[in-house]
Amino acid sequence: MISFTVPGEPQGKGRAKFGNGRTYTPEKTVAYEGLIALAGERAMAGAEPMLGPVSLSFTAVYSIPARISKKRREAMLSGKVVPTKKPDLDNIAKAIGDGLNGVVFKDDAQIAELRSVRKIYGATPGLIVEVRPINFQSQRAA
Repeated sequence: MISFTVPGEPQGKGRAKFGNGRTYTPEKTVAYEGLIALAGERAMAGAEPMLGPVSLSFTAVYSIPARISKKRREAMLSGKVVPTKKPDLDNIAKAIGDGLNGVVFKDDAQIAELRSVRKIYGATPGLIVEVRPINFQSQRAA
């Protein structure tokens, strides 16, 4: 299993842009996927990318707005109030998958399971990511 944190406000995969007869990924998305790749590379500590199916879990931690009541802030930190703002969880998952291609796993097509995917508020914004190999044979025997 590999786990790591990507610092900063969570970002999703941006929509493809079109120009000069070609399609390209927005610079902001490329930079964020690079940040994800760097965090994944550090967590791998020189290990080869995983082969076979993997499970992806992540928690998107959003910062608490500056102008908020103490009561609401406490509700956000305790999980009673959760973010319902962009980016969407599926777009965050796309950015993680693309950022970790060739770093933590060979290809994001290996992601066979998404579990424990959520948004929360926290004192320090970031993306907490966990990737683990799946052994379906041992699951069938259980």
